[in-house]
Amino acid sequence: MKLSFIIIVIFVCALMIFAERAFPFILFSKTNPPKIIKIIQKFIPTMVIACLLVYCLKDITFTDEKGLYLKGFIPSFSALFVTLGLQLWRKNTLLSILCGTVIYMVFLRIL
Repeated sequence: MKLSFIIIVIFVCALMIFAERAFPFILFSKTNPPKIIKIIQKFIPTMVIACLLVYCLKDITFTDEKGLYLKGFIPSFSALFVTLGLQLWRKNTLLSILCGTVIYMVFLRIL
């Protein structure tokens, strides 16, 4: 492939990504957004967090094939409770995520 073709493809992809991100701002800059957009705007952070929570906890098992107790769920649930507790207490998302990640990684190494 020619270098000029690669540069053109990269430029077109960058232009499309920019247009995609700018579209909502251009569309709703002069008028108030429709009611459905306001509802989505209000609830989408909660929906995204719920999806991430389900995705992170979907593969956790409490026992192995023989029915024996495993320690595999302890790091995940500890990090979940620390993150949830800090978020409810301090209302600081960055602190909650950081501490939850640290707890998860420490428990993964210890257990």
